[in-house]
Amino acid sequence: MQLQFAMDTLTTEKALELAAAAAPHVDIIELGTPLIKSAGLSAVTAIKEAHPDKIVFADLKTMDAGELEADIAFSAGADLVTVLGVAGDSTIAGAVKAAKAHGKGIVVDLIGVSDKAARAREVTEMGVEFVEMHAGLDEQAEEGFTFSKLLDAGKESGVPFSVAGGVNASSVASVQEAGARVAVAGSAIYSASDVGAAAAEIRAAITA
Repeated sequence: MQLQFAMDTLTTEKALELAAAAAPHVDIIELGTPLIKSAGLSAVTAIKEAHPDKIVFADLKTMDAGELEADIAFSAGADLVTVLGVAGDSTIAGAVKAAKAHGKGIVVDLIGVSDKAARAREVTEMGVEFVEMHAGLDEQAEEGFTFSKLLDAGKESGVPFSVAGGVNASSVASVQEAGARVAVAGSAIYSASDVGAAAAEIRAAITA
């Protein structure tokens, strides 16, 4: 299972600092949506140039103009780009078309999708790289949210998936046991006093 570091910061400079600290322990470096909105896609280029050996993930959360937005991000250096699962099929198909042209991949983020397992199967048939079982910060704060719901949806889907929203050193083993392809850790790493040590701790909890 791969480890993805989701950086929810607002400047390229801070992103470069965080990425440098975590890079030895992660496989995928994600530029969060707030970072891309704040700093622009030049941040993607900067991270890819600094870490050419890592998979760079641009969390665009595209809802429309899938082919165009994906093409722009891939041209900037992204290896993976997100499209929302609640987007229309034509939007996802367009993004997949751009991915194929660049030899890259599309990840469908299932945030806000009620039946995540069913939608995961639908979009996988359209050629996406994998789906993301994702609970956003707002959803995590809602009464009744449980991390296990994401794991259950992933297992039920039967397709390649990642899990994002509550992944840390204590929970990452359960993500692996659920069969996830990727575990996505954000605040558990970037909010730590020692970013490198936090990333290393999560990596150590993933078995070979």
